[in-house]
Parts: sequence; C-alpha cells; structure tokens
Amino acid sequence: MISSLSRRSEGTRVTRREMMRAMAGVSGLLASRQALSAAQPNMKITGMKTFVVGNPWKNWLFIKVETDSGLFGWGEATSGLETKAPEAQVHELSRFVIGENPLYPERLWQRMYKGLFLGTNVAMSGIAIACWDILGKSLNAPVWKLLGGKLSPSLRVYANGWYKGPREPGAFAERASEVKSMGYTALKFDPFGSAYRFFDSGEEKKSLAIVAAVRRAVGDDMDILVEGHDRFSVSTAIRVGRQLEEYRPMWFETPVMSNDIAATLEVARAIKVPVATGERFSRLREFEELLAGRAVDIVQPETLKVGGIGGARKAAAVAEAAEAFVALHQAQSPYNTAINAHINATIPNFLIQECFDDFLEPWARDLMRGVPRVRNGYLEPPDAPGLGVEFDEKEMAKHPYGSNNFLRLFEDGWEKRTGGVRK
Repeated sequence: MISSLSRRSEGTRVTRREMMRAMAGVSGLLASRQALSAAQPNMKITGMKTFVVGNPWKNWLFIKVETDSGLFGWGEATSGLETKAPEAQVHELSRFVIGENPLYPERLWQRMYKGLFLGTNVAMSGIAIACWDILGKSLNAPVWKLLGGKLSPSLRVYANGWYKGPREPGAFAERASEVKSMGYTALKFDPFGSAYRFFDSGEEKKSLAIVAAVRRAVGDDMDILVEGHDRFSVSTAIRVGRQLEEYRPMWFETPVMSNDIAATLEVARAIKVPVATGERFSRLREFEELLAGRAVDIVQPETLKVGGIGGARKAAAVAEAAEAFVALHQAQSPYNTAINAHINATIPNFLIQECFDDFLEPWARDLMRGVPRVRNGYLEPPDAPGLGVEFDEKEMAKHPYGSNNFLRLFEDGWEKRTGGVRK
C-alpha cells in the first residue's frame, strides 16, 4: 500500500485525506497481523486463577486462564452444592494444562480426560470454556461464529428463580403474574416443597394447587414448566404427572432420579406430559441410552458437567440423531447464560434457554459486563470477541465464599433461596 502511494506521489500531489486513508489501511493491516500473530500455535498457558463468588444459594466458581501472549480467558466451574472440591480440582489439573496451547480446547480436554484415566469433572469443563474464550479473542470473533454461525439469532428464554416467597398458591400466582408482565413467555418452578420419594395427601394437594394457581395467573398463552428435582419414586411421579396433565405444562422435569434411565422411561411412557431430563449426565452414552427408549425427546445437558462447550454440542448432536430437542440446563451464574447462548444459537434442535439472571442478587450484574439481557422473553448471544463477557475482579472480591451458600432441596423453605439463612 505504501509502495503504490509512493509511486503516485512522484507525479501528483497526495492530499492529506488520501494519506490518512492510506495510513488507516496500514494500521488495519498491522492490527490483523497482530491478531494472527496472537493466534500462532506457540501460545502457551502460563497460569490459572480461581475466584469464588458467594451467591447466597450457590457459590459461583470462576477460572481465569492466562497465557504468555497476554490474552486470558474466563471459564466457570460452579458445581451444584459443592465449591471447595471443584476449586481444588482446577489447580490439580494444572499438571495437564500449564504449558499447553489454549487455542485447541478439544485437544486440551482430551489431554485432561485421558490424564484422569477417562474421568470427567466440572473443573475440566471450566478450563476448556476459558480456552474457547481465548480462541475467540485471538481471532477477534465471537464463539458462536467459530461454532458455525447462528441458526437461531434470537433465543426464547424461560424464567427460573422467580419464586422466593411463601409456598402458598396465592404467593406463587402473584409472582408469576409479575414475571409475565416482564415479557417472559415461559417460566419454571418446583411446587413440591421438601417432598422426597413420597409425600402425604395434604402436601400433594397443596403442590397441585400451586400449579393450578400459576396456570390461572398466567393464562393459556404462557408456557409453564414443572420441576421435579429428582424427588419422586416411579409410582408417585406417575400419579403426580397424570394430575399435572390438565394444566398443560410444557414439561415435567426430572420427576425421578435422573441417572435412573429405566425409571425415567417408565414415567415418560405412563403420562401425557413430556418429560425432560439429562442435567446429571456426564457422558454422551447416557443421552444415547435415554433417547434410544423413544419416550423422552427433550434433553437438558448441563454444559459445565457434560464437557463444556464441546461436550454440550456433542450431546446436542446425539439428540439431533434421535429427533430430540435440547434445552441446556443453566442454574449457575450469569456467565453461563452467555456461554449457553453461544451454544444454543448454533444448534439446529434448540428449544428454549433457562435463565435466573433477572431474579438474582442486584450486585450480580456488577461482577461482569457483556452478559446478554432478556428482552420480551428472548436474548441474543454476545457479538464481542470470545464469549463476550468481561469480569470485574474487585467486585468479585466483595462477595466471598459462604459456608452456608447452598440450597437444601429436601428441607422446608428451600425455595426462598436464602442459603443457610432462614427467613
């Protein structure tokens, strides 16, 4: 570009505007070369840091993977109702990670998988996710573009975590109406209190009364999704599922122990409400076995459990082969909202995305910038490079680990999501 400009200047006067355009072109070329240089195969991971954020009902665990190029990526390794163990797993995995190239997330995943004698854990997923973030940043492209581009530019969302008051039909109905007024077209809830395998007739009637109240409050034009949290025996799940039919839920989620595929299929064949499950699965074979039964056609891979971005997409492919839909499970931090959005936008069998974000502590939005917001019941994946989310480490430090920050799903009052604090 400069050589052609020099040849022109020999015969004609170059204007200042033309010079500025030429220099801008050179700057753009240099920037592109720098981006390509950052993506060279000699990049190495130099360290990993963990950050625990004390959300009242579930401590969030984040991973920062650093490289010798100056680029870094963020992953999440929040694991249900434990924190210290997965945090330790992250650091123990450093023997497989430090010195490796982060631009090959799948290769690094396989290294960890084989290094743990074909074992899996949430820390592996979090590390691999951070590497996807680095890969996108190195190429100046959002992860959804690296996954093949958007099939669903706008993703339908269902609300969760919105019910935090008394476990009474009126309270649930009032709050459900508020959720509908926010523009959501679907919401999920667990009306079953502390039930475990069986519950008495009074509690069963109360649970169904809550479902009925929510249906009346939101009308027929809003989907309701009923959460079972693996609570019931087969006989109880079938009895409850049949009673749910008149309220037309979009699905009855994990009515029996999720890993008991035979029990899940038995329930699914006995009721008319669709059954959704899969959040506890950590291996693709489990999805294959479930879907081979031809009774369940909605699966819920948990991205942080099934292998991160690569694992979730593989699970979606298994579901696609069985003509089944995917609704990724998401009960973690807002960062996982963004992670799942990148995945969901690129899979052909996406159904709906779970989201707690509008019902978290107000300070949750101060931790990170770039998480997509739900608008009129839909969201879009970020367009910024990588996963598109920036973290504020100072804000994160304001909310330390809490030893009581865990749900107690089989104790009365768990739905208030106050952790160890009884309110």
